[in-house]
Amino acid sequence: MIEVQDVRLDPVARRAWRADRELDLSRKEFDLLQALIERAGDVVTRDELMRNVWQVNFWTSSKTIDVHLGWVRRKLGDDTRDPRLITTIRGRGLRFETDRGADRGVGASL
Repeated sequence: MIEVQDVRLDPVARRAWRADRELDLSRKEFDLLQALIERAGDVVTRDELMRNVWQVNFWTSSKTIDVHLGWVRRKLGDDTRDPRLITTIRGRGLRFETDRGADRGVGASL
């Protein structure tokens, strides 16, 4: 079990919760969340996500990650205008924040 902030993830059972509410995630949404939460606090590049979540070494679409990220954020209840869980670090990648007091100045929404 992986737990960061109030998000829990069971990689073996492929189940996830926000507080006490179980999340209904697709396979790719779960894989994306897992790739980010396993490296909570670190920036994960889009290239890494394409390789590890989509198993491709090329861009199939520049919007693939953004679309799935939007769905994951909505299911987590993470405000896209002021995200507290997953932040976008412009020009670098995405980061799953380790605490609610994350530096709000470096990220952007989607």
